[in-house]
Amino acid sequence: MVVLGASPKRGRYSNMAVRQLTGTGYEVIPVNPAYEEIEGVPTVPDLKSIDSEVDTLTMYVNPRLGEKAVDDILSIRPKRVIFNPGTEAPGLMKALDQEGIFYLEACTLVMLSTGQFSN
Repeated sequence: MVVLGASPKRGRYSNMAVRQLTGTGYEVIPVNPAYEEIEGVPTVPDLKSIDSEVDTLTMYVNPRLGEKAVDDILSIRPKRVIFNPGTEAPGLMKALDQEGIFYLEACTLVMLSTGQFSN
């Protein structure tokens, strides 16, 4: 599970996602170039640094940054992308459609708490 825009600030939803995902047993890769780790989990500075298969990419960046990351997201070929509220990026969504990559507009935290997260 990749958390794009992971934050070390415990009040941020991206931080809560890292904690809930790891607490549920998922292997998490937080992406943030400013920190070496978040909640004890080593980070990577960018999507290009991921060399493993990505099941889910959960978005916690504003749409402008999501649009800038189109090529990097397509290069890691996630099986699904979750656009958390406020992260919806129409250009990225169009690119995902064209590449046949499943995406949904949802809240990772709600999906986890209601048992809807697993594929």
